[in-house]
Amino acid sequence: MNNKMKTYVTLATQVGLGVLLGVMGGLNYFFKFMATPQPTPEAGAFLGAMAAAGYFFPFVKIVELIGGAMLLTNRFVPLALVMLAPIILNIFALHLFLQPAQLPLSGLMTAMLVFLAVMYRDNFKTMFAFKSQVSGAR
Repeated sequence: MNNKMKTYVTLATQVGLGVLLGVMGGLNYFFKFMATPQPTPEAGAFLGAMAAAGYFFPFVKIVELIGGAMLLTNRFVPLALVMLAPIILNIFALHLFLQPAQLPLSGLMTAMLVFLAVMYRDNFKTMFAFKSQVSGAR
C-alpha cells in the first residue's frame, strides 16, 4: 500500500471511529436520537451497577465526545487514542463476556483502534520506553 493510500485509509478509519464513539456513543447518550439494543440480563446488571454510581456514564460519554471530536478534526489523535483505548477495550470485553450479539460492532471498534495505534506508533515510542527520562535531565 502506497503512502497516499495509507493516509486515506487512516483518515477514513479515524472518521469512522470518531463517528461511532463521538456521535453514536456520546451524543446519542445525551440526546437519544437512536435506539439502543436491550442488554442481556447479565449485561444489564453490570451496566445498572455502573449507572447507580451516578457520575460514571456522563463522564465516559463526555470523554467519548471529546475523543471522537479529536479524531474527526484530526487534532491530538494520539491523545484521543490513549483516552479512548480503555473505553473501547471495556466495551469489547462487555460484549465478549456478557452480550455476544453486539460483539461484531465492538470488535470493529477494537480493530479500528489497533489499526490507528499502529499507524500512529511513532507517537507512542516514548510511552513504551523501558527506562524513561525527565526532559532536559542527563
